[in-house]
Amino acid sequence: MDAIPDPESAVLAGRLGYGAGDRLLILTADLLGMCHSANVGVYDSLRSGAATGASLMVPGPWAREAASYYRGEPVGVHLTLNAEFNCYRWRPITQAPSLLDGDGGFPRTVEDLWDHADVDETRLECRSQLERAILWGFDVSHLSTHLGALQNRPELFDVYLELAVDFQLPIRLEGAAAQSGAGFPFRDLAAAEGVLTVDHYRMRRLPEPTEVEQAIRDLATGVTEISIEPAVDTPELRAVDEQWSCRVDHHDLACDEGLIVAVADAGVVLISWRDVRDAQRAGGS
Repeated sequence: MDAIPDPESAVLAGRLGYGAGDRLLILTADLLGMCHSANVGVYDSLRSGAATGASLMVPGPWAREAASYYRGEPVGVHLTLNAEFNCYRWRPITQAPSLLDGDGGFPRTVEDLWDHADVDETRLECRSQLERAILWGFDVSHLSTHLGALQNRPELFDVYLELAVDFQLPIRLEGAAAQSGAGFPFRDLAAAEGVLTVDHYRMRRLPEPTEVEQAIRDLATGVTEISIEPAVDTPELRAVDEQWSCRVDHHDLACDEGLIVAVADAGVVLISWRDVRDAQRAGGS
């Protein structure tokens, strides 16, 4: 049975030149710059696989290397205020004492960040991350927020939205159900400023490849983003993350020719955040 088009989802699809019943997918390879293994995995997923874009962690220890490998792909800035690994740390690129934990890196959890993040320091740090990516030569396609840190806190969301407006960039946001649970209308606030976002996104880290494949088969009408975190298997990756095998699985999935076939068989159209950015900058309704 064909999916019944959602009137709200049809709006963005229409601005992208598609119909109300079309199912559009952005497959994003996240965490470019986290480590060398991630850089190799992300770019391989973009150049040899099904990924249609990526996101860069500017404070990531290997972000500068990621910039040196860039060839113009749709890459967004993954605004980063957390360093979640126990023994692998990164820190702000600005002087931001309120964004540090006891180890001298970003806080490991979003809750810890929210407890003491100064809004002005957060604004400067996020703007500096975006400006550094542009300085490195990235044609930034969109903004996203690591671990969702900027989405669900109103004063930090203001920073997120301000950058989207100032740089005319779309942003990753969760769907309408998440907005209802957040206690403030982040999607509506973005729409009021003319900032575009996808219709459907769930902030679920490191899903199993089978979950990704099932999500593609079950894709709703409108624009959906699915994010993966691909990396290649190296001693570095194994030392960094206990869940290293899932990242390797993401790389293998993205580079499996069968995934592209599955997308086509499902009648899903692959697009990128750059398409959404260009629609936003073109204006219209």
